[in-house]
Amino acid sequence: MRVVIAEDNVLLSTGLELLLNRVGVQIAAIADDAAGFLSAVREHRPDATIVDVRLPPTFRDEGIRAALQARREHPGLPVLVLSQYVERQYAAELLATSGGGVGYLLKDRVSRVDEFVDALRRVAAGGTAMDPEVIAQLVQHAGDPISALTPREREVLALMAQGHDNTAIADQLVVTDNAVQKHIGNIFAKLGLAVTDSGHRRVLAVLAYLNAASRTGGR
Repeated sequence: MRVVIAEDNVLLSTGLELLLNRVGVQIAAIADDAAGFLSAVREHRPDATIVDVRLPPTFRDEGIRAALQARREHPGLPVLVLSQYVERQYAAELLATSGGGVGYLLKDRVSRVDEFVDALRRVAAGGTAMDPEVIAQLVQHAGDPISALTPREREVLALMAQGHDNTAIADQLVVTDNAVQKHIGNIFAKLGLAVTDSGHRRVLAVLAYLNAASRTGGR
C-alpha cells in the first residue's frame, strides 16, 4: 500500500512514517500544507491518504478541504482524516462524499497502533472507519434505532457502512437495484430520517449503524 500524508507537525508525520513502514506501508510523500498534499496526490496516485484537518496557513479547515478536493479530482480516493478534536461538520461532509473509503479518527487513536493500522487498511479497501467519539457526537438518536430494521435491511445498511453504492449492494445480495432502493427507503423511514435531510440521510443511517455496532462490540 502506498500512502500520502498531509501533516505539518514534524514529530507526528515522522512517527506515522516509522509506524507505517514497520507494517509494510510505503509512504509515497509527506506534505505539510494543502497545496503540497494535492500535488503529491496528483503525482503519486496513492492507495490511501492520511490528512490532518487543520493545516497552514490558518489551521482551520485547509486539510479537510484539500481532502474533499482530492476526492473530487480522484473519485473514491481513500481518505483517513486525523483531528485533535471532533469537527462534526467536517466529519459529516466527508462521509457525504460518494465512493466509500473514508475515515475520521482522533489523533490519540494513532497511539493504539493495531487499531490505527486496521482503520487505515479498512479505508484503503473502500470501507469506513469512524472514531467512537465522533460517532457519539454525530448520532443523537435515543435508544437503538437499528433494532427496528429487518435482517435484510440490516444487511443493506452494513454494506452501506462499508462504502458500497446501491449497484454494488445489489450485486452482493443478488437482488435488483430497485429492491435495494426500497430497502434503503425503509431504513431511512425507520431511523426517522426525514426527506428534508436527503443530502445527509445516507450518512446519518451509516452513523446510526456504526454507533450501534460500537455499543455491542460488533463491526
